[in-house]
Amino acid sequence: MQALTDKEIRAAFVNCTKGAAKRMFVPHDLDGRPWADLDYLGWRDPQAPDRAYLVAELGGRPTGVALRSSGAGSGQARRSMCSMCLTTHSGGVSLMVAPKAGRAGQQGNSVGAYICADLACSLYVRGRRDAGAGARLHETITLEEKIRRTVANLEAFVGKVVA
Repeated sequence: MQALTDKEIRAAFVNCTKGAAKRMFVPHDLDGRPWADLDYLGWRDPQAPDRAYLVAELGGRPTGVALRSSGAGSGQARRSMCSMCLTTHSGGVSLMVAPKAGRAGQQGNSVGAYICADLACSLYVRGRRDAGAGARLHETITLEEKIRRTVANLEAFVGKVVA
């Protein structure tokens, strides 16, 4: 993923108003992010833990989606699997719900997916972050194929938001 500026990130959101995008928390450490290892930029709002955001490059341009989560892990003791990167976590997966873009979202329609609570799917897939023993199932596909699968899952989710 290409590095993005604060302004580019705020302009990318498709399922919230320009005013909401202007007021949202954007991480201050954008220069320190591992952009080359990211399939999308994801973060949570430290002032409102139920708010999360992701920005992905789709169709050659950044597309942002505002999310609401069921909570960081919800205190679950059982293992759950992220629908984006297929990493399993004990309490580290949240149901993330995004209002649909446009009129459908204004009418209350939304799309949901179970996603890593810390939105670090890219780092789990690449082995840059460890989710603990048994988090990554043994697969016979290559790293590049795992990355393509994660990106395809992400594109499918964002596609449902903008549809």
